[in-house]
Amino acid sequence: MNFSFASSENRKAFSENRLLWILLSIFSFFLTYTFFATNNQTNWFLENILTVITLAVLIITYKNRKLSDMSYLLIFLFLCLHVYGSKYTYVEHPLGYWIQDLFHTQRNHYDRIVHFSFGFLLAYPMREIFMNLVHLSKRMSLILPVEVTLSLSVIYELIEWIVADVIFEAGSAAFVGSQGDIWDAQKDMFLATFGAFLAILLIIAAGKAFLKEKH
Repeated sequence: MNFSFASSENRKAFSENRLLWILLSIFSFFLTYTFFATNNQTNWFLENILTVITLAVLIITYKNRKLSDMSYLLIFLFLCLHVYGSKYTYVEHPLGYWIQDLFHTQRNHYDRIVHFSFGFLLAYPMREIFMNLVHLSKRMSLILPVEVTLSLSVIYELIEWIVADVIFEAGSAAFVGSQGDIWDAQKDMFLATFGAFLAILLIIAAGKAFLKEKH
């Protein structure tokens, strides 16, 4: 099985989807812009290592592991939210400060938005992978996105701790973004898992509504 994006078949398959080229072009521009516009390029690099890896995997595996346009759009939205956060660092994000002033909260909540969006926006693509590519049952494809979201959130928090405490101790405050909350990691994991759970509920509700209309 050939996963090379350099192959003519993969390039042809990718080029035939106009929406993907538009999304990829916008995201590539946005990624480049945030890198040069950020005041903390070291933090930007640490935040976006996984972003670049994810993007590369999606491109390389496109021909043989193709997802729906809806899934690619949801992935695009999440990656944009994440990259937008890395431009300012999650702790000092302007949108988070605006929300903080609006609701009179004690911290910048932009990181909470992104963690929730991780589960909420990526549950549908994960379900599609489990159901259409891995060929699991409909029931399992609804359960696993929530479980995988929780597992990935735990892994990310562990990676965050290792990077901040061992590799990049000098800039750990900006990278971790706990803002003095000792339960920050647990709240992040909960929000991501809750986002996935809510998305699955919406998928189930939409499926039932479709069946009622069909009959």
